[in-house]
Amino acid sequence: MNDKRARWSWAFYDWANSSFATTVMAGFFPLFFAAYWARDLAQGERTFWLGVASSLASVVVMLMAPLLGGIADRHGYKKRFLFLSTLLGALSTAAMFAVAQGNWPLALTLFTLGSIGFFAGTSFYDSLIVSVAPPEQLDRLSALGYGLGYLGGGLLFALNVFMYQKPQFFGLASGAEAILWSFLMVGVWWLLFSLPLFACVRERPAPHENGRSDWQALMHTFRQILGMRPVLLFLCAYWLYIDAVDTIIRMAVDYGVKLGFAPGSLILALLMVQFIGFPAAVLFGVLAERVGTKTMIYVALLVYAGVTCGSYFLLSETQFFLMAAAIGLVQGGIQSLSRSYYARLIPADQAGQFFGFYNMLGKFAAVLGPFVVGQTALLVDNQRLPILSLLPFFIIGGLLLTRVRAPLIR
Repeated sequence: MNDKRARWSWAFYDWANSSFATTVMAGFFPLFFAAYWARDLAQGERTFWLGVASSLASVVVMLMAPLLGGIADRHGYKKRFLFLSTLLGALSTAAMFAVAQGNWPLALTLFTLGSIGFFAGTSFYDSLIVSVAPPEQLDRLSALGYGLGYLGGGLLFALNVFMYQKPQFFGLASGAEAILWSFLMVGVWWLLFSLPLFACVRERPAPHENGRSDWQALMHTFRQILGMRPVLLFLCAYWLYIDAVDTIIRMAVDYGVKLGFAPGSLILALLMVQFIGFPAAVLFGVLAERVGTKTMIYVALLVYAGVTCGSYFLLSETQFFLMAAAIGLVQGGIQSLSRSYYARLIPADQAGQFFGFYNMLGKFAAVLGPFVVGQTALLVDNQRLPILSLLPFFIIGGLLLTRVRAPLIR
């Protein structure tokens, strides 16, 4: 449990898979899909099919994560399932390198498979934290993982952006070729830096079989959650505030575009969030050990509420950069401390199944927030007002969090 090598190896998986989140999901794929693979489709069709792919990946993982998490718990398969998820995600991403221009169905299929591998792997990876750290070290370790994720994902994305802007410097014919190489690099990066986890992390032994089927075990865990007040309250709080956090992540660039900011500035802001997020996430973990995990989550919620209100008055790119910096300071913190706080609340020998429900809510959160913002935009003739619809998510989530009482935590 106190193996330092195992802890660092676990944390480096964040470094490995964050390359997909930055270079592929948030960076190149949406733009490249429209301009290269699906350029012959109407704009509405491109948006529709991209939305279908993203939603399908989320729904598949949302439905399967709790069941697969239970199977992983019962049979000691967390690392095995994580390996299969990693292989699916990394190989699908690398295969985009060979997709010809105009072949949007294949590109979209590979993106969907890559997203399923990414989201599913995150659930098994999160659940392994209880195998490598005692309760008093969960905050720092979870923060280290997110910090390394921001740094690793940011470094590779910065290199990929430079390749796109200066393809001749790398001996490439065009920016399009540079992006294809970027997808291949993400697949290799993901596989390479996940190896320490598979080599050094030891999974908790599987508990003794109790005669339940996998579906019976799933329903048993669901009933456990309903009967465990701290877990249930935390999941409700987490669902609300992480919904707003994810919506801001997904819609920040689109919001900047609507306000007329230059695309280059938006990419620079995204990179800035990545590099600020590294030391900030680690610092959040250290401060959580001193002043309490919930206290630092509240700090992050206050900053997000301030950013949400401030975005209504956003006028210049300088202000956009300042708000991006503020998000970078707390984004990794709220994600990492939510993970470590939840890990304290749940039975360690059922971490796979409990984290399956945790990640299921995370995927469902990707639906409600954008829907509320979109509906608000339809009802009001003001492109700034819809962002304020996220404020109640932070407020109610924070209030529910005050009702959570957890052991071994301040």
